[in-house]
Amino acid sequence: MPTGRLSGNITQDWEPVVLRRTKPKASDLKSTKAVNQALRSGAPVETVRKAAAGTNKHSSAAAAASAPARKLDETTEPAAVERVAAEVRAAIQKARVAKGWSQAELAKRINERAQVVQEYDSGKAAPVQAVLAKMERALEVKLRGKAVGAPLAAGGK
Repeated sequence: MPTGRLSGNITQDWEPVVLRRTKPKASDLKSTKAVNQALRSGAPVETVRKAAAGTNKHSSAAAAASAPARKLDETTEPAAVERVAAEVRAAIQKARVAKGWSQAELAKRINERAQVVQEYDSGKAAPVQAVLAKMERALEVKLRGKAVGAPLAAGGK
């Protein structure tokens, strides 16, 4: 018999080790595959249709509840967002082309994204005074006030 540090009876533990699966997530249980499998196995399945789920239609109860909120929104907010005027848009384009700049180059000179300049050029942007001021200085053309398109005076506006 070998002698050493392990003296005494050595036994092995043969108790079964049970590994359990993780509990399925709620989203996995709601999938079409899981529902069909439960139906096939005879497990109880409960389905509930939410009112107007995934549609733009509103139920009468939901519409009645949101009516005061909608009325409040309509009274406090403007109906349409103001866009860049056509004369401002034309003045920006004319001055930019006269200087030989692309939209990207103008954007670089005023420290804005090219998309911002593109929106002003197309008239889709909501006018922001700070951006218009930067464009005025870069293009040296008046874009705000009454004389839109007139050259800027040497001293500023």
